[in-house]
Amino acid sequence: MRDLAKPVSLFQLFKQAIRGDEQNFIDGSLNRAIFMLSIPMILEMAMESLFAVVDIFYVSRLNDSNAVAVVGLTESVLTIVYSIAIGLSMGATAMVARRIGEKNTKGAAEAALQSIYVGFAIAFVIGILGFFYYKDILILMGASEEIIATGSGYTRWMFAGNFSVMLLFLINAVFRGAGNAAVAMRSLWFANILNIIIDPMFIFGFAFIPEMGVEGAAIATNIGRTAGVIYQIVYLIRGKGILKIHQAPLPINWNIIGRLLKVSAGGTGQFLIASASWIFLVKIMSGFGSAALAGYTIAIRVIMFTILPSWGMANASATLVGQNLGAGQPERAEQSVWKTGFYNMIFLTFVMVVFLLFSGVILELFTSDQQVIYYGKRCLQIIALGYIFYGYGMVIAQSFNGAGDTRTPTVLNLFAFWFLQIPLAYLLAIELNFGPVGVFAAIPIAESALTIAGIMIFRKGKWKTVKI
Repeated sequence: MRDLAKPVSLFQLFKQAIRGDEQNFIDGSLNRAIFMLSIPMILEMAMESLFAVVDIFYVSRLNDSNAVAVVGLTESVLTIVYSIAIGLSMGATAMVARRIGEKNTKGAAEAALQSIYVGFAIAFVIGILGFFYYKDILILMGASEEIIATGSGYTRWMFAGNFSVMLLFLINAVFRGAGNAAVAMRSLWFANILNIIIDPMFIFGFAFIPEMGVEGAAIATNIGRTAGVIYQIVYLIRGKGILKIHQAPLPINWNIIGRLLKVSAGGTGQFLIASASWIFLVKIMSGFGSAALAGYTIAIRVIMFTILPSWGMANASATLVGQNLGAGQPERAEQSVWKTGFYNMIFLTFVMVVFLLFSGVILELFTSDQQVIYYGKRCLQIIALGYIFYGYGMVIAQSFNGAGDTRTPTVLNLFAFWFLQIPLAYLLAIELNFGPVGVFAAIPIAESALTIAGIMIFRKGKWKTVKI
């Protein structure tokens, strides 16, 4: 384990962060700890968001708005899968980080193994249902016959391969809880490089690979993510560092699974609530035509490319909170949250300025359709107005989760998204005839309200007393 108190240059620190070793961050400089965790986590989330950007980049080259639209509709439904994966990840990170802070490495390994069991079981059920009912899913989302004819195969294969998403998220969460965010980062590097190479091969055809169109994008993405999971499993089995998975008993431990599910339920709930809200928004957008939906889809992919790295920094705060609470240092845990939130706000403010000034240029990288560009540009600019609030909001939410208090952000999400965002989007877009702009405007308003409420509750400090 490296001595975090030893002075080193910024470049050396960056190299250490990229190289990565499990570390506990219960002493030494908080700024250094945030840096060591955030750099690989930011790069990890950037790599995860790159999957979506690469897919939509190549699919948009088909010059078929229906193909782009089916990607948007499918991804909207798949957010439910992501929600479950992220919820389980929250539970895994919180439990592993807490055990690491307590210096109970065997307990950390056992929590990691049991979480993988749960993730695989859930992914199997979702995969079976999605594989057989993919057309019904698109119909429920309001897809036209043309969209279904063009890209239903994409939906089928994305659901069938959901285990790769589930395990990729979950195992990376285990590494983050152990303080080794660099391994999580490298697994996604590997997966993305492979996806970038084979995506156009499966979409447009190459050598012995036939042209598969938008369906090929799903197959390539699944192959890339599965390769990333294999990388993770190999690393776990090798057993280097603090987290040694071979120390964990192989049989199912229902006690640990019960505690994991208790913590994860709130995490899954908060993202399911958010995901359901996004599905409703897409449903509203689908009523304004394929161009509006395609513009919205591209813009959201670009937004996720910037938001997910920011979530990486927020994930760093979750690890810091979990490890420091495990070590009996709640005040250090709180201090890490405020520092991380400030740095995240600075980052997203910069992104906001870029979106406000260059949204048109960004959209033109994906499409030449002027209608699609128009809607995508408006979406980017309006949602970006809330980026200052997002910076603090996501850090606060992840800090609750890192402490094992997943109930509070769940309740906050319920009110912000279901009782504010959805009704407001419908009111502005439909009743007041603002159209797609009404949907766009509802997003930063709801997110800003969520952030303000989260800060107020966080300051009360009840999260410091949660036991997991």
